[in-house]
Formats: sequence, C-alpha cells, structure tokens
Amino acid sequence: MNRSAQLNQGLLAMRPVYVIGIGLHPYQRKSEVSHVELGLTAVREALQDASLAWPDVDAAFVGTALLGMAPGRAILRHLGATGLAMTQIENASASGSSAVAQASLAVASGTAEVALALGVDKPPATKLVLPRAPTGIPALPGPSLPVANFALLAETYMQRTGATPEQIARVALKNHRNGAANPAAQRRKVRTLDEVMSDPIAGILTRLQCCPVGEGASAVLLASDTALKRFGLDESRAVQVLASVTRTERVYPDGLDNDTELTRETVKVALDQASMNALELDVIEVHDAFSVEELLYLEAIGVCADGAAASALADGEFDIGGRCAVSPSGGLLSMGHPIGPTGVGQVVEITRQLRGEAGARQQPNAQRGLAHMVGIGAVCVVHVLESRAAR
Repeated sequence: MNRSAQLNQGLLAMRPVYVIGIGLHPYQRKSEVSHVELGLTAVREALQDASLAWPDVDAAFVGTALLGMAPGRAILRHLGATGLAMTQIENASASGSSAVAQASLAVASGTAEVALALGVDKPPATKLVLPRAPTGIPALPGPSLPVANFALLAETYMQRTGATPEQIARVALKNHRNGAANPAAQRRKVRTLDEVMSDPIAGILTRLQCCPVGEGASAVLLASDTALKRFGLDESRAVQVLASVTRTERVYPDGLDNDTELTRETVKVALDQASMNALELDVIEVHDAFSVEELLYLEAIGVCADGAAASALADGEFDIGGRCAVSPSGGLLSMGHPIGPTGVGQVVEITRQLRGEAGARQQPNAQRGLAHMVGIGAVCVVHVLESRAAR
C-alpha cells in the first residue's frame, strides 16, 4: 500500500464519510440541453434526496472530460454564491470517480463537513482515440478508435481462456437487460443474443458490445458524522465509504494488459482498506466500456478465478439475484458512458442498491458494493461502500 492509500485509510477510519444524497440527469444521446441544465438537475436531486440546502455544502468537486475550462462554475453559480471551495477535475473516464475521491478526502480530512462530487459532460464533435494500445496486444499504427484495440484484447482473452464470442457477448446481453429497468439509462431495451452479436464493428465486438458516449450528469453528496447530526439527517439512508483508492500503472511484464493489472492492484488495496474480501461484495459496477472488459476486471477483482468469469456469467452468478450483481445499472454498455458523470453515477447506483431503493434492479440483501473505473492509459479509481445494516 502506497503512502497516499495509507493516509486515506487512516482518515476514513478516524473520521467516517457517508453518502447522504444522490442525483442524476438521465444519460442520453447528444441533445440541445445545455451542460448547465444537465448538472443542475443532478445536483438539485441530490440536495433533495439528502434534505439539505445549497448553503450547507462546503466544497464542490466537478468532474468533466469534454467541456473545456471550468464548466463547474457556470453550473453551480445558479445555486447561489455561497463562497464554497470549488475544484475542477479532469481524469479521462475516471474524472467523476476522481471527483468522488477528492470529495471523500475533503470530508475525511475535516476540511469540509459536506462535499459535492458532480460529474457532467456532453459528447465531443470528433471521435475519441486512444493514445496507445494496452500492453500485451499488438499496437496499431497511429491513433485508432478504442474498439479496435479492445477487439484485439478480446481475441487474446479468448485464446488464453477458451472463452467463445457468444460468452463474451453475454456480458452485453445481461447489461442491456439491467439497463432496460433503469429509467436513467441511455439504452433501455432488452436484447436477444442474436441482436447483441449482430452489426460487428471490430473483431468480435459489435455495436451493442460497445458503450454509447452520450451526455448526462450525476451527483453525490458526502458528509461526516458531525454533519449527519447537525442537520438531523436520516442516518438509516447514509451509506459509508469504507475505501477510496486511486493508483496509476506500473511497468508490467510483457503479455499482461495494463488496465487489468492496475485494476488487480487497486482493488486489492481498496479491499484491504475496507477489511473485506471480494467474495463479500454484493454489488459491483465496473468499467465495461467494451464487453470483454467486464470479464477481465471481475477476474482481477477476485470474485472468480482467472479465466472463470465467462462460465460464472453463463451460470447467472453475476445477474441481479445471483451471487453478486454486476453492473445492475446497465453498466457503461447500457446505462451509457458520458465520461465525466460515469464514475459518480456508479456510486449513485451502489448507494441505491445498499439502501434497498433500486426497484426492479434491486439485488436482494445488498450490503456491500464496489465501484471501479479506469482512465485512459494510467489511472484506476476504486470505492468500496457499505450499508448501515451491514454493521
């Protein structure tokens, strides 16, 4: 465990941090709705959920990747000029997760009693490209669409584990089914396996096995014990942040995928910080931008052995109602991946699950959850949450 993780562990143990309010603007295709309206919708819903007023918030951390300089100011000024501390965060796909991490740290350190993590984005005018291919697969010459590199990664995974294209496609089949029950999801339609496997884009990866990059917003309010008592908040709905860990990649041996190995290391630190093992998790939200990623990351998290995720998925272990519900929101594949909001939205979903408020998506008796995001090239952010009923 590095020095930063040790400090976070000590702070969260000495000064517990709780999710007290959650809000979303539904994820959707690019529209005429401004990023200001997207963000305000999510923040106002979170404030209402927490029964707090805007002046009660001490600090705000705004995660975006595609909106340019300081868009948080244009959003939050409509709520009132209160003098709160405001920080803008950009960390690729992990921008929202990083906002949650910094808001957690602000509360745990005592620099804020109540902190907001907001993620908001609208899609760019041009297609996203990866700066390089993941380690362990052949690099494509020049810049390329992410799907091409992940198609190569899927081929490598099938060769190594014996998984079939149909088994990998079942990740998307499950997540589209989950997303169909989520009113905030961009894709809300149950699909057949034939539909999921049609319309190939690169290798075995098809359109429905790739996440849509749309627009939306998500918000989480975090608070200390002191704030819970001062504002008379409903403690039964407060969900504790047991761990918040951010790491970057190291140099890994040839043949290993950087994001998978970084996930393995980051999750281990987070679970150790939470005094928990992977088999105790009831709900997981992972960075499933492409279907094969879910299988790789579940094995790295440790909910099954390496090479066993495809068969466990086929057996229903990762369904809602199974051993551990994976991406009950619909994940990036169905909920959508508007970049800035995605990591915050994962925490929103896990909070709903641990409160028992997820409706048709509810994992029975959910008490512990993990949110996982990677950012292009180098960063992984993991949060572990626990309901009060688990104590």
